[in-house]
Amino acid sequence: MRLYGFSDGPPSLACRQALKALNIQYELVNLNFSKEEHMTDEFAQLNPQKEVPVLVDDDVVMGESVAILQYLADKYDTTGNLYPKDIKSRAIVNHRLCFNLAMYYDRIFDHVMAPIYFDYRRTSRSVRKVRMALDCFNTYLQRLNTEYVAGNTLTIADFPLVTATMCLEAIRFRLNPWPYVSIWYNNFKQKHPELWKIAAEGMREISFYQENPPDYSHIRHPFHPTIRNFNIVIT
Repeated sequence: MRLYGFSDGPPSLACRQALKALNIQYELVNLNFSKEEHMTDEFAQLNPQKEVPVLVDDDVVMGESVAILQYLADKYDTTGNLYPKDIKSRAIVNHRLCFNLAMYYDRIFDHVMAPIYFDYRRTSRSVRKVRMALDCFNTYLQRLNTEYVAGNTLTIADFPLVTATMCLEAIRFRLNPWPYVSIWYNNFKQKHPELWKIAAEGMREISFYQENPPDYSHIRHPFHPTIRNFNIVIT
C-alpha cells in the first residue's frame, strides 16, 4: 500500500491518522509541492485531478480523502468503531465528513493555507467565514454532547476535523470562544498522542511557512488558476 500526499496537507494527514489507527503498514510518498510533483503527467495517471492524497492498495487507486477514509475503515477496521455499520451512527459520521469538506476545512483553507501558498490575502470576511464555521461546529458538538465528533468513540470523522482545526492553531487562532470545539480538540491530543503527532508535524510546517513565506508564485494549481494568476483580494 502507498499513500501519496503533502507533508503539511490536512487531508493527507487525516488519511495518515486513519492508517496509524488501523495499524496498517504502508509506504508514504510525500510529493514536493514547490517542484510541482503533483502536476506531472506521471502523477495524473494516478489522479487526473492532480491533487493529493492518493491511495494505492493493490488494484485500488483512489483520490479524495473522504473516500479513502471510508474505504480504509470499511476494509480494515475489525472493531467496527471507526466507521460504524449502524445506519444512524454512520449517518452522523457521514454528516461530519461532509460538513468538514463543504464548509469547515474549505473556509479554513481559504483563511490559513491560501494566503501562504497562493496570491490570496486574509481579510475580515475570511475571518468571519471561519468564525461562522466554528459556530456551526461548536453547535453540533454541543447538541450531540459526546466525547468525539460523531459519538463517544473515535471515528474517521475526527481525523479531518482535527487536521483542519490544527491549521488554526498553526497561525495562533484562538479557540476560546468555541468551548466545545476546544474541549474536543484538546481531548483528542491527550487521548491519542500517536495520532496527534502526525498532525503536529504538519502544523509545525505550516507555522514555519506562516512566519517565513515561501515564493510559490510559479506554482500551478489545477483547479484554482485564478488564485495564482490574479492578485485577488477578497473583501
